[in-house]
Amino acid sequence: MIDRSSAPPLGTDLYDVVIVGGGHAGAQAAIALRQEKFAGTIAIVGAEPELPYERPPLSKDYLAGDKPFERLLIRPVAFWAERAITLLPGTRVVTVDAVTRLLRTEAGQTIGYGELIWATGGTPRRLTCDGHSLRGVHGIRTRADVDRLLAELPDAREVVVIGGGYIGLEAAAALTKLGKSVTLVEALDRVLARVAGAPLSRVFEREHRAHGVRVLLGAQVACIEGSDTVAAVRLADGGQLRADIVIVGIGIVPEIAPLIAAGAEVGDGVLVDAQCRTTLPHVYAIGDIAAHANHFAGGAVIRLESVQNANDQAVVAARTIVGREARYEAVPWFWSNQYDLKLQTVGLSTGFDDLVVRGDPATRSFSVIYLRGGRVIAIDAVNAVKDYVQGRALVVAGKHIAPAALADTSRPLKELV
Repeated sequence: MIDRSSAPPLGTDLYDVVIVGGGHAGAQAAIALRQEKFAGTIAIVGAEPELPYERPPLSKDYLAGDKPFERLLIRPVAFWAERAITLLPGTRVVTVDAVTRLLRTEAGQTIGYGELIWATGGTPRRLTCDGHSLRGVHGIRTRADVDRLLAELPDAREVVVIGGGYIGLEAAAALTKLGKSVTLVEALDRVLARVAGAPLSRVFEREHRAHGVRVLLGAQVACIEGSDTVAAVRLADGGQLRADIVIVGIGIVPEIAPLIAAGAEVGDGVLVDAQCRTTLPHVYAIGDIAAHANHFAGGAVIRLESVQNANDQAVVAARTIVGREARYEAVPWFWSNQYDLKLQTVGLSTGFDDLVVRGDPATRSFSVIYLRGGRVIAIDAVNAVKDYVQGRALVVAGKHIAPAALADTSRPLKELV
């Protein structure tokens, strides 16, 4: 509970736990605290005006028009009131004083906390070349981002997507479905190069091209051309791509400036221990911003941008706050829907030294299994739910399995556990 022995500034709102960030991580932290029978006061402080909502569908169902925003809400409005969780939307925290345990907002409001959970996620990484701020250049991270994009779409025909990661590919698929002419520009020699092996990359490249997307690999952006509004993308080789809209999907920048200013130790994100505690007393960090030593990455300190990570770290922080023993050791998992391909991933393929393609990609149902030192470390399953579900145990156990056995589709993976 909050220490009220010293008087805070007049007008300060006091809460036993303040959660900064209203995405998956922040919402789940509040939910988990109540599930753990935490009886103190809780507030979720979010910079956006909306109730906590899911972000992954923004570049999929919401952009494509298949799901209204109301269906993205993590919980209905009544849920938060019933559990005595205060929501402070449209409130941006700009400073953290870890000594007095006070937050100051952009509007000058002061908020006191007993325990602080930082769950702000990140902002889309922007281009640095000329023209990066022209009208018509978009990132995809918030509802407002997508709503601005949707407002411009009716008058747009040519769309250039920069970045061949999940966000870029999902946006390309959604915009193709909406009848736009899409060109995808990737600086590396294949899409998904940072997160998957070449066999998976090639399948998704072929799929996008089959749906009319022009996929340019090994292509560097020199600048964005236009006056007030984007007109074209100029490539480093001199090529020009006409563009009514440009979508930039090249990663995120963690929103951690107030924690850095407060003295938190950082790397690629805020450094946390196995209980999601930062180096600041009474301050936790969870979700996309939390740099942690991950067992499934061979102990390397990494950030994970996934719903799984957000939810599981939220539970660890909540249990630690209520005095229960908890450690973050969850197996990572991810998913992506593009056209009729459902990709489900378990584990982390980073650092693999061998891979096995299980099944025939031509059938549109197959898996790619990654090994390091003979141990199974990750599985990418495409329209292969059984491989995803059964292969999870192989990843968790780090099993040594002969590649020939993994490739044998006549044997269910559960037989190899």
